[in-house]
Amino acid sequence: MDIVFHTAAKAGIWGDPSEFYDINVKGTRHVVASCIEQKVPILIHTSSPSVVFQGKDMKGVDESVPYPEHYYADYPATKAQAEKIVTNAARHGLHALILRPHLIWGPGDNHLVPRIIQQAKSLRQIGSGRNRVDSTYIDNAVDAHLLAASRLSASPQLSGNCYFISQGEPLPLWKMVNDILNAAGLPPVRKQIARKTAFFLGSLLEILYKTLQLPGEPRMTRFLALELSTDHWFDISAARNDLGYSPHVSVQEGLDRLAKWLTC
Repeated sequence: MDIVFHTAAKAGIWGDPSEFYDINVKGTRHVVASCIEQKVPILIHTSSPSVVFQGKDMKGVDESVPYPEHYYADYPATKAQAEKIVTNAARHGLHALILRPHLIWGPGDNHLVPRIIQQAKSLRQIGSGRNRVDSTYIDNAVDAHLLAASRLSASPQLSGNCYFISQGEPLPLWKMVNDILNAAGLPPVRKQIARKTAFFLGSLLEILYKTLQLPGEPRMTRFLALELSTDHWFDISAARNDLGYSPHVSVQEGLDRLAKWLTC
């Protein structure tokens, strides 16, 4: 193999901690070891900005922001561990880059868009609704991965770097949610609850689900309450400068394409 794109992961706000660890941490360790053993020239590892989420507003931060001391969910915690595995391997000779695309969506989405649509009737806006977030249309995410592989091949000194990837145009989160609902022909979210209330409910539900070993996942968790009520958008200057990345498909064009796909 000339290039390995490691995009596999267990994502989500809830689940068996051992599964998150086995897939996200052990899985990455196996991929890295195999790349080294088989002398694969380039590894592009797909991560997430959630690895640096501290539960507070993040406005225009760049890749220098540190990992938090505490995580509110297993997904970001294990993805952070995976990043460290890749970074360490890069220090020891493996040519690897880490990409952190934020909220990938678009036609073919089997994660974000379906969840929003399935829960449309029961969705509640958390907080004021003014919090802005980044997202990444699928074609732009793909472009970023291909560019990363090409640039790393030409400039191996970039190895070990992390890059935030997004549309470069943060929007109010709940406007984005309502735009996706509109693309599916559904009404917007009209009800809301306070952030503190959502966080309290998330804490309570987490305790209940863990104590009673309930199936499925809680409707609210602490991580979800914070994610839905805070600003989290990122400076993508490094990706623009080092990788030549530019989000060619705008949010509006992406929504138009999504609407066509959802109504096919």
